[in-house]
Amino acid sequence: MEVLGYGTQSKDKKFEPMVFERQDVRKGEVGLKVTHCGVCHSDLHQARNDWENTNYPCIPGHEVVGEVTSVGEGVSKFKVGDKVGIGCMVNSCQQCDPCKKGIEQFCEGPKSCTLTYNGTKNPDGTNTYGGYSTDMMVREEFLLRIPKGLEPEYAGPIMCAGITVYSPMKHWNLQKGQRLGVAGVGGLGHMAIKIGKTLGAKVVAFTRNADKKDKILAMGADEVVVSKSDEEMQKAAQSLDMLINTIPVGHDINPYINLMKPNSTLVLVGNLMGFNEVASGPLVFNRISLVGSLIGGIEETQEVLDLCAENNIKPDIKMIQIQEIDDVYDTLASGNDGDFRHVIDMDSLRNLDETKRKSATKIDSPNRGEVVS
Repeated sequence: MEVLGYGTQSKDKKFEPMVFERQDVRKGEVGLKVTHCGVCHSDLHQARNDWENTNYPCIPGHEVVGEVTSVGEGVSKFKVGDKVGIGCMVNSCQQCDPCKKGIEQFCEGPKSCTLTYNGTKNPDGTNTYGGYSTDMMVREEFLLRIPKGLEPEYAGPIMCAGITVYSPMKHWNLQKGQRLGVAGVGGLGHMAIKIGKTLGAKVVAFTRNADKKDKILAMGADEVVVSKSDEEMQKAAQSLDMLINTIPVGHDINPYINLMKPNSTLVLVGNLMGFNEVASGPLVFNRISLVGSLIGGIEETQEVLDLCAENNIKPDIKMIQIQEIDDVYDTLASGNDGDFRHVIDMDSLRNLDETKRKSATKIDSPNRGEVVS
């Protein structure tokens, strides 16, 4: 079917309407009309090739919410009209040990997992297009059910920001009553505060901006520390059992290492650009684990969606039109992205002016991979 998308042709170009063909649903697949799509900081990095791995044309979006419009042969979990979501992946080999264990993001197949946009994790020359588009198709195993009580506009960020902070809390066994630090209170960080509190932790938020203290406390944080204050950081030294570091750019990690208790865990979920220097002494003398975490598997993502619905956890969002995306990216790049997630009302693309629709750039069809039985 012909699909309208919104993408960019290079890191220096603005977004524009694009038109392409998506292969109709095959056996084991589900088609959906996209109604909402969250904007992730990684969308900015991919569109501007900050990680030097972008496939162009790039149509981002992996916080996708929509309504089922068609089901392929053999589909048993979904029917037309269901409210559903697509997170960061649309495919994997389904046969390797990680896939069988429900951690498809670490698929050991020849392509690894296939990302919702920008192709396979192990590049194989093919491209995928994400949720900045009117319609998508995905294999049943990678489709998520939006729980009752969770409005669709809030669901998208949970499938990226929510699972990204929830998965390490679960994996490294955050316990009720432990002190959880959250470094960076943006789209990821504000979800870490809310989920950490629901899991029973005492949450300490770290921000550069002293003016945000009251707002962060209102989110549920028990304490707020201004990271630019040497005095406040010193008072917080060796006080944390776990720290979720959501800062998405290179920074000095050592002040955060100093916050950790013996036998604690500092989890990196935001920075893929590395650090200039890591002081190993505190790690060794306090047996601190410095670890990384990547999203979560499909089962775990459904788990956090259900957790949020059951506990009335909602991301703070700002609704936007697709035509605003370049300005939003500029805001994200400046570091003034706020403590919320932008969410695109996809009717703003679906109802695009007919003249702009007719002049949309024609691009090659994406390849979402085979359906493995």
